[in-house]
Amino acid sequence: MASKKGEQFALFEVDDPEVAPAEPEVPESLQPSLFDIVDDEFPEQAEPEDEADGKTVELAVPGTDAEDVEPHATDPGEGVAAATSLPPAGESADGHAIIVTAAGTYTPSGQNLTGPVDSVEKLDKLIRWAALTPLGAPAQIWVVGIDACEMLGWVIDPGSEDDVDDMEVLRTRAAEELTGVLAASLNPMLTAGWELRGDPGHVVHLSRTTGKFTSMVDIVIEPYVWTYWNKDFGWGNRVGDMGILGSPTAGTYLPDDDLPAARELGRRLAWCAQHLGVLPGPTPARTGAAVVDKIKRERARSGKGIVVTTAGPVPPLDGQHRGDLEPALGWTRVPERGELDDTSVLVSIDQRAAYLASAGMLDFGYGKPRHLRADAARAAAEETKTPFGLWHVTLPAANMLTLPGTMPLPHPHMLDDQPVETWVTSVSLDAFCAPVADGGIGADLDDLNITEAWVYPEQGRALDKWAKILREARKVAVDTDDVAMKRFLGACYKGYIGRMVNPDMWTAKQMQHHHQPLWRAAIIAHCRWRGRRVAMRIARDTGRWPLRTVTDSWVYPLPGGVDVSDESDALGKMTLEKQAALTDELVAAFTGARDTHEINLAIKAVFADDDDEEEGNN
Repeated sequence: MASKKGEQFALFEVDDPEVAPAEPEVPESLQPSLFDIVDDEFPEQAEPEDEADGKTVELAVPGTDAEDVEPHATDPGEGVAAATSLPPAGESADGHAIIVTAAGTYTPSGQNLTGPVDSVEKLDKLIRWAALTPLGAPAQIWVVGIDACEMLGWVIDPGSEDDVDDMEVLRTRAAEELTGVLAASLNPMLTAGWELRGDPGHVVHLSRTTGKFTSMVDIVIEPYVWTYWNKDFGWGNRVGDMGILGSPTAGTYLPDDDLPAARELGRRLAWCAQHLGVLPGPTPARTGAAVVDKIKRERARSGKGIVVTTAGPVPPLDGQHRGDLEPALGWTRVPERGELDDTSVLVSIDQRAAYLASAGMLDFGYGKPRHLRADAARAAAEETKTPFGLWHVTLPAANMLTLPGTMPLPHPHMLDDQPVETWVTSVSLDAFCAPVADGGIGADLDDLNITEAWVYPEQGRALDKWAKILREARKVAVDTDDVAMKRFLGACYKGYIGRMVNPDMWTAKQMQHHHQPLWRAAIIAHCRWRGRRVAMRIARDTGRWPLRTVTDSWVYPLPGGVDVSDESDALGKMTLEKQAALTDELVAAFTGARDTHEINLAIKAVFADDDDEEEGNN
């Protein structure tokens, strides 16, 4: 950028839009830098809604009957600004992104560039003049605030929330209307040589080829991000996490007013660029993928490190159970008589960033797998280090083993009263062979009756550097109490690992290597085994057993002063997530429960759990 902080180009009066003027025509800007805004203009940080009270957050839809509601937050005046203790935005995203508001345009670091962009022609002129470069993702233009959208003619009126029973109907209607409005308004840019990549929506993907050079830019329309849905973005009469923009439900969305919102967005863009080395993708999962691809390009150039270029779909399996290859845990028990007599507190512990920890620890297979049968499969399993792959085994009936009845079974496919044939990853194969005290069943390979295997010729820690980058970024967010970015990072690694299983997410040729369902299965199996191993250690040390486990969290009734969490702050270690007094009413609910369903209801009433999450938020 040729501008200096506090200066503004009269860009839209320049005859040649390809060339920036050498000197600003307006010697002193009348519009403030984003960082000249006084802190009093920022609202206080909003507290998250208490879901235990049954509250839901309804989305303010621009153009509906609720016209007095700003698009940035769920209620007037309730937004989230950057905490004053957080560092200001750096310049890492400058030259890669621009923020457009009704008042003018800014770099993410807060330098003002031009006056208002009140036509699509001016938007085209701004993009070509800025000559933004990609950073792990195409360059980005962020349009913040409904007023900036109105200047560009991007206004929709999908109707009122009161007129529909299902909010998904309203979202779909709004998305379709937005596509129509954008398609009709973008003709000046298409005439100027831009091409649309896909249908326009809350993100408009543009490319422009000049000679052999093709430039790409994404226009992200902030007030209409809610019109997009996938599992990264929650729905059902409330809005979930919307990527880098945050979550209205959790109180981490942008502030109400446009300039404070632009300032906070700029801070987050710069933070992402500095600590992840990429611009944020349209979803957290895509951001996680962008970090993987950046590492992949660096390794391809240097010739050092693992470079995975092909997808790893599940090979053809005979007799496979429906659902996940390696399901996450979900287990509850009714406490034994007298077990709660000396307890006074109910705690929930979970593994800190469990999926991220496992992703950095594990060796993953890649390449074309070999199909092995009978003796060849058993011989491969007996190698010093079990090769990455899938193994067809017979799990013995649990009642034939010496396993504690106060723990979940070592594998979700296992049954109490009969053996089960199933496919498992190498992680589970190793876990079965571990002693009972270490979370296994103490099996010999012969006990598992391996009949088939799919084994990968190459393996290694393909996600080690990815996990390191996200781990270090997470530490920065935790150390600075940056709740918005900590949540965003959690959504990035959970979203990316979760989407490994879905080939529809990665249909483009250059994205197909992200389809790695066996990697995801191995991560889930590793988290499950690690949690069980810790639970067995807790039982040895304290004599206490869990009442419930969901994915990587474990609920314990404990006496006062007993701490079952880990002292270490390393990822994957058990941290105290929640705790509540074990009142007489709660004890009565537990001891009077007729089944595990009633135990679950009692625990959820205390902790307000959200079991739909793939993993805990720590």
